[in-house]
Amino acid sequence: MNLFIGILGMVCILVAFILDEFYKKWNQNTIQYNVFNMIGSGLLVWYAFVSVVWPFVILNVVWFGVAGYKLVSILRRKRR
Repeated sequence: MNLFIGILGMVCILVAFILDEFYKKWNQNTIQYNVFNMIGSGLLVWYAFVSVVWPFVILNVVWFGVAGYKLVSILRRKRR
């Protein structure tokens, strides 16, 4: 089950990356891009934590935080 969670997290991040880099559908200023990055990195935090891979835990905690910060700033901007 943990492997499935890790793969799902990886897929979320790769979908956001591919839709940004190759198809220009999403970018760092879209809600979808940041939501997928948050979901993906959150799942990868869990996977890395249960696998006891601390550098990967730290990387994905930071990734989650940055995506969350960006998402909040986008939502605040849309309210105005």
